[in-house]
Order: sequence, then C-alpha cells, then structure tokens
Amino acid sequence: MDNSITIRDEFIKLGQAMKLAGIVGSGVEAKILIEKGQVSVNGETETRRGRKLYKGDSYTYKGNKVTVE
Repeated sequence: MDNSITIRDEFIKLGQAMKLAGIVGSGVEAKILIEKGQVSVNGETETRRGRKLYKGDSYTYKGNKVTVE
C-alpha cells in the first residue's frame, strides 16, 4: 500500500513523518521501530529517527510505503 504525506517546510524528520502518516501513535514507538532497523528510507535501512526527509523521499515500514510531497 502506497501513501503520501504533504509537508509545508523544507524537511520533516523520520519519526515525525511516521506519526503524521498514522503508522505510529507516538514518537517513542517510532524511535523503537527505527532503532530496530525496521524502517527503510529510499530503499536503505535507517536507524536514525532524526533522519531528515525532503520532498520526493519515501520510507517503508512493513510493506507500507509513504512518500513525502
């Protein structure tokens, strides 16, 4: 399933993007999933929840892909 989120600023941090898309309910939950290596950004495993995502980037968790617009 592919989804997208729209940002108004130049970038959004990965943990915030996961909350915005409704994938996680809290920043703590996002932090745990990211630190366990369960999230990939642009096809590569990412372990930093502070990773900046810009328009055109995408991240995937459990087969759900979310693109930043």
